Amino acid sequence: MNITVLGIGLMGLPMAQRLREAGFAVTAWNRTVEKAMRLASHGARVAHTAAQAVREADVVITMLENGDAVEAVLFGQGVAQVLKPGTLVIDMSSIKPAQARDHARRLAEQGCAHLDAPVSGGTVGAEAGTLAIMAGGDAADFARAQPVFAPLGRATHVGPHGAGQLAKLANQMIVGITIGAVSEALLLAAKGGADMAQVRAAIRGGFAESRILDVHGQRMVDRDFAKRAAMSVQLKDLRNALDTADALDFQAPITRLFAELYADGIDHGLAEYDHSALFVELARRNGMK
Repeated sequence: MNITVLGIGLMGLPMAQRLREAGFAVTAWNRTVEKAMRLASHGARVAHTAAQAVREADVVITMLENGDAVEAVLFGQGVAQVLKPGTLVIDMSSIKPAQARDHARRLAEQGCAHLDAPVSGGTVGAEAGTLAIMAGGDAADFARAQPVFAPLGRATHVGPHGAGQLAKLANQMIVGITIGAVSEALLLAAKGGADMAQVRAAIRGGFAESRILDVHGQRMVDRDFAKRAAMSVQLKDLRNALDTADALDFQAPITRLFAELYADGIDHGLAEYDHSALFVELARRNGMK
């Protein structure tokens, strides 16, 4: 099976590496070719255009920044026009559900299949092959994609086209809001004179336990906000959730509040820090370092 990966960034790189390690023939493309060249030493072929990259592909994986980028690469750079009939396009980017449904429809007109299959687990999960993969599309295409998903993580079919993106929005709502809850709670404890690291240790294993308290809480204790998942990306996902909620006439006041908080953090220079850096914005509001 020939697999092409379009987008060799923080997530695309380790995912492509795992596909090569699993024995797949991998072709890589990235807008900045130097990023794709990092895969050459792993035996991947590097293409200089997206259209060149997909000509012989059986499966095309997109891991791009947003829906507009996916749209531009698939339909603005000649990719859709040169795909072989029957090619399966797996969009693992995080985009709006409506965009995913539109892409699926347009690819079907070209005789190609589509899954929207965004992921959760960050760079740690991508490197370890433990990503949570949320797939929307036809069940037959999901079954066909199983050998591709296996080296990357655990895949779940959650419904028709667009449903994978709905699941990712739900994930990002929970992640973004929980980062805020952990940040605010630890800062309150520190403001009152408690040892923040020990408070985190004390509440672990109780009902407050979560992956966020474990991983992101430790980053807060260590003041380690090096980018794994950027504040700007978290805000993009929350805004996509709000746009989707508005289209469904669904009220999401908690998500709306947190979108404003992340936006404020970005306005204060935190755009390219890890999304756990919401802690920094909340500390700033409270006059804390």
